[in-house]
Amino acid sequence: MGLEILFATTNEHKIREAEAILKNFGIMIKPIATEKIEIQHSSLEEIAKFAAIQAYVKVGKPVAVEDSGLFIEKLNGFPGPYSNYVYKTIGLRGILKLLEDYKDLGSRKAVFVAVVAYALSEANVMIFKGVTEGYISFNIRGSGGFGYDPIFIPYNSTKTFAEMSIEEKNLYSHRGKAFRALGEWLIKNINLFKEIKEKAYKGF
Repeated sequence: MGLEILFATTNEHKIREAEAILKNFGIMIKPIATEKIEIQHSSLEEIAKFAAIQAYVKVGKPVAVEDSGLFIEKLNGFPGPYSNYVYKTIGLRGILKLLEDYKDLGSRKAVFVAVVAYALSEANVMIFKGVTEGYISFNIRGSGGFGYDPIFIPYNSTKTFAEMSIEEKNLYSHRGKAFRALGEWLIKNINLFKEIKEKAYKGF
């Protein structure tokens, strides 16, 4: 089908995972290295939507942005929308330290959430959400993936995301679900997409 969308990120892991999902819909990704502007907000949807609008303003064309968060039940949803900051400050070992009193896997429930915001214009932003339930492992496992992947075990698996191939991870992952929803929407609304592309992509 030869569709192509812009994806505002420099994260090679996110690019590869999104590519692996969208290629099944005949959709290609063109990464663009525009700075992602994040607001402080309790809602991942609002964070992603704001970033997508800012990216659209910069490039002048429809563009996708993805934001994700890890919500841990026993920590009242922490780190949630602040996952990136927490990862950079206390890291994986810091999260495991906070959960050291919870000795069984059932008490270490967590939810990974991904939101893909696709800005068709400044006023029209589509939101696609993916949710994966699972547990926080007792130690850091695996060398693949990125971020919290080495400590997150999805339901119905014994592996952390970091112990999986991209293809296996995408079967479970929050990001895979969100991009799959985007792909389904693009195919369903192909005529709208082509019309917007014709107007906005001239000279691209």
